[in-house]
Amino acid sequence: MKKSILYMLGASLLVLASCDDMLDKSPRSEFSNDPSFWSNENQVLTYSNKMYEDYAGYGYGGNGGWFYFKSLSDDQANPNFDNWTFTSVPNTSSYWSSGFTEIRRCNYMINGLASSSMAASTRNNYMAIARLNRAWQYFQLVREYGDVQWQSQVILDPNAAEVKGPRTDRDVVMDSVLADLDYAIANLATTSADNAWSKDMALAMKSDVCLFEGTYCKYRTQAENGKAPDETRAQRYLKECVDASEQLINSGRYTLSANYGDVYNSLDLSQNSEVIFWRNYAKDVQGHSTVDYTTGSTTQRGITKDAVDAFLFRDGKPLATTTLNTDDKAVKNDDGNYSISKMLANRDKRLSVIVDSIVCFKGHGWSRGGKTAEMTSSTGYTIAKYDNLNMGTENPTLYRNGIGSGYTDAPIYWLAVIYLNDAEAKAELGTITQTDLDATINKLEARAGLPDLTTAPAADPANNQGVSNLLWEIRRCRRCELMTDNWYRYWDLVRWHQLDKLDSSKYPNINLGANLSKVTDCEVDLNGGYAVASAATRTWNARNYFFPVPQSQSTLSGNTQNPGW
Repeated sequence: MKKSILYMLGASLLVLASCDDMLDKSPRSEFSNDPSFWSNENQVLTYSNKMYEDYAGYGYGGNGGWFYFKSLSDDQANPNFDNWTFTSVPNTSSYWSSGFTEIRRCNYMINGLASSSMAASTRNNYMAIARLNRAWQYFQLVREYGDVQWQSQVILDPNAAEVKGPRTDRDVVMDSVLADLDYAIANLATTSADNAWSKDMALAMKSDVCLFEGTYCKYRTQAENGKAPDETRAQRYLKECVDASEQLINSGRYTLSANYGDVYNSLDLSQNSEVIFWRNYAKDVQGHSTVDYTTGSTTQRGITKDAVDAFLFRDGKPLATTTLNTDDKAVKNDDGNYSISKMLANRDKRLSVIVDSIVCFKGHGWSRGGKTAEMTSSTGYTIAKYDNLNMGTENPTLYRNGIGSGYTDAPIYWLAVIYLNDAEAKAELGTITQTDLDATINKLEARAGLPDLTTAPAADPANNQGVSNLLWEIRRCRRCELMTDNWYRYWDLVRWHQLDKLDSSKYPNINLGANLSKVTDCEVDLNGGYAVASAATRTWNARNYFFPVPQSQSTLSGNTQNPGW
């Protein structure tokens, strides 16, 4: 893939005109919607490049992206406190309107290409791009809202019956999502020198989507999700997940990076054999602020005690059963800083990449690399895995602490995620073997310095999710591998029907951080010796499984609203 293609995110595009803003489904620009436009490949390419903006990666400019900033989870604690996204029904919402804006963009492209005079293979390639991105948008909307109106055509008449039509059953929408993904897989090239959209990227998206759908349909409840579990549907989607995952795994085109952190802090992911699809950045051309927020003076959204306690010890055993030293106290070094290096030495190697060995907190800052601002963290644990000490060495204050100046590349889909998806889907299907584990999870465990997982692991007393020992360990590996990545943890808890684990009144460790009991003159509130990230409490309500449908849209669709709202 040529990097220049992804630099075109800010390029000028022909604008799309809206005739029905009331639908919250209007594109952002204007253009000549006629066969001549859709028959000109350069114009269609430029139009389709706009869709890259929907894959935020590390964000752009001063905006946050998918990594680090999605801290409504049990893995991180925001110093400003994360509560549920909605506490009441809004009249409008960008979550809803932005999704339908992009769906409308895709549908313009799909409808327009039907009359295109381009060669069939070229036309089908662009049709696949549009359907791939329509699938992506609908997947997001269904995760957030459940039932949403399915639109396969552009609505031009604001008085059309479809405008006030009911929301479509979310299962029906997801079946249409799968059909779009399968079309994309069948019609996109495996790789491309000039275009990031590829069959492999579509397979990776299908792997993610089908794992979500399969497990969601298995664990959902009538009372809290509005639909009863559907084992037949769950099995079908889990098998689709396995099929997509194994096409990628068995292709031979991807191998794990030697180092866990290489996927997250690389200046050029085009050279990384683990990455399937990424968003790239360029020095002084297009940058992000993820590095800045994890190296600067703004108090970090630190890792929680609950998250740290999830990591296995080097003997492959959890906190409750390990025979290794479990002391997690931060101790003062000769230089006056407080270190957790002894604790990290006994744990899964991923933890040493995710966080620094020095803890820093209110009243005791610290600079990573010694050339940038002093950091503090809400929990004492600072997030290190996105930082690259070699980025902008001539001016670290600008490139590592500057708003919108970071230029490390952001992964969107990568092999570790596919390994995790494949293993979990097979475990849910009841078909997983030791060979399967060795081909997926155990490659990640080996990289983390841990012994192999077997199909019959010992019980962990911390298992509070009501699943088998094996599923618990696979979920643990997923949590540790993807910690602070792409809002994965939040949506994993949704699909496992475990979102109550974000109730800090029931699970106080999700609001605690490092063990600061040996810190002298500590300015941080402590609970049992552990840093308290926030005095606020987050209380679980079953309605949080869905976002509330904006009132303006609920009225259009017959005043239908999600459970509890």
